[in-house]
Order: sequence, then structure tokens, then C-alpha cells
Amino acid sequence: QLQLVESGGGLVQPGGSLRLSCAASGLALNYYAIGWFRQAPGKEREAISCISSSGDRTNYADSVKGRVTISRDNAKNTVDLQVNSLKLEDTAVYYCAAQFDPIAIQRMCRSGASIVGNDYKYWGQGTQVTVSS
Repeated sequence: QLQLVESGGGLVQPGGSLRLSCAASGLALNYYAIGWFRQAPGKEREAISCISSSGDRTNYADSVKGRVTISRDNAKNTVDLQVNSLKLEDTAVYYCAAQFDPIAIQRMCRSGASIVGNDYKYWGQGTQVTVSS
């Protein structure tokens, strides 16, 4: 079964940048659609971004559009999330998630469409991002 591990989180000042990485064990991530989500204590899980299995489609939540870039590094078998101009409200645990089913993938990561957590079958344990001055 696919295993996902997030890394790259940490403490950063407002206005700073982080690059988060989602790494896979056992299977190649380029066969999966990948989503990034975050959740702050006491708040609902929030979608951030997704990328199709081939990388030809990407989607971003309005709250992060313009500050976030999702990309694939197939040589490292990772999907990365570059986050710039970090704000205090970006503080959260960040999760990556994956879906392999071709029927589900076909409708995922379309530009302008909602990014839905239930579309994803596999989830990592998360990496903490703390934005503080």
C-alpha cells in the first residue's frame, strides 16, 4: 500500500518561504493525483492545491493562489509545495494525499474546481508549519 511522508515544515517569520515535500514509499507517485491540505487546531481541514498524475493539470485554492506552486520531481519521487509570502494564518499541519483510481483522477485537479479531501485515498501524517514573528 502507498505510504506518504511530508517534510519541510518548521518555524518561519511572516513574509518568508517554505518548500514542503511529499515523498512516497513503495510506489511511483507519477501514477497518482496528489493534493495538499492543511489543518489548524480547532479548525476544519482546508484544501490548498492539487496536481494531476501527469502534471498537466494543477489547481489552487483562492486563499493561497499567487503564493503557492505545486510541482512534481519524478527523479526524487516527490510532489513539492512551494509557499511564499507566508502569513500568520498559514500556521497549520500540512498534509499530502494521493489517489490512484483512474476514474477518480479523471475529474480531479481541474482548474477552478473544488479540491475535495474525500477524493483522496492515501494520506500522510503531516508536517507542522508555524509562522511567527
